[in-house]
Amino acid sequence: MKNERMIKILKQKNFVVPLYLFQLREKFSLPFEEFIFLIYLSNIDEIFVFNPTKIMNELNLSLETIMTYLDHLTETGYIEVKVMKNEKGVMEEYISLKLYYEKIAKFLLDDMTNTEMIEQEEKKTIYDKVADGFARPISSIEREIISSWIENGFKEELILAALKETVFNGVSNLRYMDKILYEWNKKGFKTAEDVEIDKQKYQQAQRQKEKLELFDYDWFDDDEHE
Repeated sequence: MKNERMIKILKQKNFVVPLYLFQLREKFSLPFEEFIFLIYLSNIDEIFVFNPTKIMNELNLSLETIMTYLDHLTETGYIEVKVMKNEKGVMEEYISLKLYYEKIAKFLLDDMTNTEMIEQEEKKTIYDKVADGFARPISSIEREIISSWIENGFKEELILAALKETVFNGVSNLRYMDKILYEWNKKGFKTAEDVEIDKQKYQQAQRQKEKLELFDYDWFDDDEHE
């Protein structure tokens, strides 16, 4: 009897989990147990008769837990529970995973779109990025200026940091960028991180200065002048 039971267990259907589902795991925004439960349902069929006893036996879960999972998956738009007539005309509860597949298709499409956008951005040259920043094509002379920056040892990340500062100040020409790079070079900046550290130091100094000015303010003298 024990051997027969063991053989029956070994003959049970495998639980298939596509790798892309785990790659998209964070997009589901579900507790891990519900995520696994949802994959289990997808292994049954796209639409099937709800058989709680079968699920309880296969997953070793209580009916209360199963109903909790189903309620939450319904609320979050992953499944639908429908009451329909079967072939014999008897009303039965069905679980439909149509919404689940629609969500996965959207997740995959968004993921592919983001990947393509990243790849396109990576293919852009420094000249393209400056043109994008200025929202206009750059001239041949401007290309030569950018080339000279690179030849003089300025890293692309530092040039882009200067571009960011230029655009932030409402300017769209390379003269302004050249002045920024010249000043940064004098200070020994080599990377965008060097620029950020200097900014933070400046902001801290300004906040400290404001505090000192606040404490030095002569409130009584101010009242006398009013």
